[in-house]
Amino acid sequence: MAVEISELEQIITRVKNLSALDKVRLVEQVMATLEQDLAARPNPPRRSLYGLWASERISEAEINEMRQAVWNNFPREDVAKNSTVAY
Repeated sequence: MAVEISELEQIITRVKNLSALDKVRLVEQVMATLEQDLAARPNPPRRSLYGLWASERISEAEINEMRQAVWNNFPREDVAKNSTVAY
């Protein structure tokens, strides 16, 4: 039983035998074709996120409590010591 080589594998094998300049030309042609294919494909409509949290009832006190919990240890010493950002 012979192993069937896929068309893509055949193309890859042939491309490996091309010169560097021919590989660059091939990539340019493939990118141009890909750009046209992507431009021709319509973008799917995006789902609106408006009202996503409408059913949730979060009070201002809960928000403040969460903010305090998150920011309680900021800035941490281990982060401040390793910081390389100059202001």
